[in-house]
Amino acid sequence: MARNDRSQEPLLSLRSAVVFLIGLQAAAVAGFLTYAAGSPLATAALAGGAAFGATVAFARSAIS
Repeated sequence: MARNDRSQEPLLSLRSAVVFLIGLQAAAVAGFLTYAAGSPLATAALAGGAAFGATVAFARSAIS
């Protein structure tokens, strides 16, 4: 019986990697700007998380 060699398959598709990268960049910018505006670190982290979720949802539908 032949074994499936999955070691050469990518972990994520190129589309998923691009969507997550765009979301990560938006989260970093939103978190940094929130923190730079004088908000506490926890607030900046929550703003970054919200920006990540919204950006991934938008980019997933926009990138086909």
